[in-house]
Amino acid sequence: MSYAIVGFGAVGQALARMFARKGIDVTVASRHPPEALAPQANAIGPMVVPKTLKEALDADIVMLAVPYWQHREVAKARASWKDKIVIDVTNSLEDLGGVPSSSVIAQTLPGAQLVKAFNHLPARVLAEDPAINGGRRVVFLSSDDESAAATVAALVEQLGYAPVNLGKIAEGGLLVQARDGIWGPLIFQDLFKKGQ
Repeated sequence: MSYAIVGFGAVGQALARMFARKGIDVTVASRHPPEALAPQANAIGPMVVPKTLKEALDADIVMLAVPYWQHREVAKARASWKDKIVIDVTNSLEDLGGVPSSSVIAQTLPGAQLVKAFNHLPARVLAEDPAINGGRRVVFLSSDDESAAATVAALVEQLGYAPVNLGKIAEGGLLVQARDGIWGPLIFQDLFKKGQ
C-alpha cells in the first residue's frame, strides 16, 4: 500500500510526522515543486519523499490536507479517481447549504472512496505522539464506503491511533464537520482510548 499527503502546510507536516514516527514511507506534494518541500521533508525524516502533485496522486491512499477551497484544483490533477481511497482532512466553515463538506469534495472526485479522518484535531496536536499514559489518541472517521473505512481504520491503527468509526458522512460524519458556519460537536475534542 502506498500513501501520499497532498498539502504540506502545518497539517500536512503533522501527518508526515505520523508516518515518519512509524517508519512508513509517504509521498508529500503541494502546488509547489518537490524541491521547495525538500527542507521540511528532510527535517521530518527520510521516509518523507517530496514529489510532484501528479506523482503523489498515484498513491493507493491520498490524504487531502489542503485548505478546503483547493480541493477542486487537486481534483483536476487526476483524470480518474476510480477506486482511489481519499482521506479528507479538510475543514470548512463555508455555508454549503447544510451539505457536509466531504460530500461536496466526493462529488468533485468521481469514483473515489472518500473517508473523513484526522480533521478534528489541530496540527500541533496531530504532530504529537498519539500514545499517552497507556492510552491512544482517538481519530474519528466516517465514510459511505465500508471497505474504505476499514482500510483507513487499519492505517489509523498502524499509525498508533485508536480509530472510532462514526458511520456514514451524512450521519455520524456530521459530528466532525462544520455545518452552516458552526463546528460539529466532536471537532477539537482530544480524546484517548485506554488499554488494547
